[in-house]
Amino acid sequence: MGLAFAVLLLATGLVVALSLNSGTISFTLSEVSEALFGQSRQGLAPQVIRNIRLPRALVAALCGMNLAVSGNLLQSVLRNPLASPNIIGVSAGAGLVAVLVMVALPGHLHLLPPAAFAGALGAAALVYALASWPGAIETGGGTVMIILAGVAVSALLNAITSGIMVLHSDDLDVTYTWLIGGLSGRSWNHVALIAPYSLPGVALAVIMSPKLNLFPLGDEIGSSLGSNIGVLRFLFIGLAAALAGSAVSVAGTIGFVGLVAPHIGRLVTGNDSRILVPFSALMGAFLLLAADLCARTVFMPVELPVGVVTAALGAPFFILLLLNRGRGGSPVGTG
Repeated sequence: MGLAFAVLLLATGLVVALSLNSGTISFTLSEVSEALFGQSRQGLAPQVIRNIRLPRALVAALCGMNLAVSGNLLQSVLRNPLASPNIIGVSAGAGLVAVLVMVALPGHLHLLPPAAFAGALGAAALVYALASWPGAIETGGGTVMIILAGVAVSALLNAITSGIMVLHSDDLDVTYTWLIGGLSGRSWNHVALIAPYSLPGVALAVIMSPKLNLFPLGDEIGSSLGSNIGVLRFLFIGLAAALAGSAVSVAGTIGFVGLVAPHIGRLVTGNDSRILVPFSALMGAFLLLAADLCARTVFMPVELPVGVVTAALGAPFFILLLLNRGRGGSPVGTG
């Protein structure tokens, strides 16, 4: 298992190095090294690498970690391999409130992370309340209904968000690019916005990860082992909302990272959440860094929003999951 972590860490470092080196202006490895570790801050290389590419790479890594861990928590807690922040409405709630802040309070963008968190948490609470409705539980089980309620709530919130964008067409360029999901122009200010949510949130998820192993056993067995499964489910969904909301606040509604990264992690590490949560975090950072590198370089000098790349890669993965579920498979191992 240590080898898998080492390989993934090495691959992530390589992608970071390529991200710092690649772009409309290319630098040699010696120039990158000098820009990062040298004393001089004069010249083109230090300015571009330190002030543009490095903060962008850090934002990509932190957002990828957040989305991957959020998806991991939701899949484990809901015992459904199709759960992820963008599928069950968490990202849509964060996006709606964030767009409201961008339109109504354009001079107070520092409010984006807490506002997006509130939106994500509100959407999660709404989905959870709908799924907990007595009639809903009778029709097929709480975890299935959470997915169905999440899809419906996500569609509703996205429709409201689109309506706000139409009514405020002057801000359309900004909000549209942001809603697709993008990392262009991300700076040290964005790193400062997400880091206070990302680092403690991921650390808390790692610390609490042993409790995640109770959910695949079922609520009754988990409760018989001395844990309050209802309280734990609420806490983990809240933590997932906080992580997803903070990512949405600085990078927009990037999809499928929270779905794909945990599944790749399970293929490599198995279902033990004590190992899976930190591995998924690192995998999420690697995937979003790699997607952003592709978005910047494949059609250079034109830059694609990173959300387009993640959707292009993640949508086929989602279809394969659906087909596998239809054949009775369970890639998560949780039924």
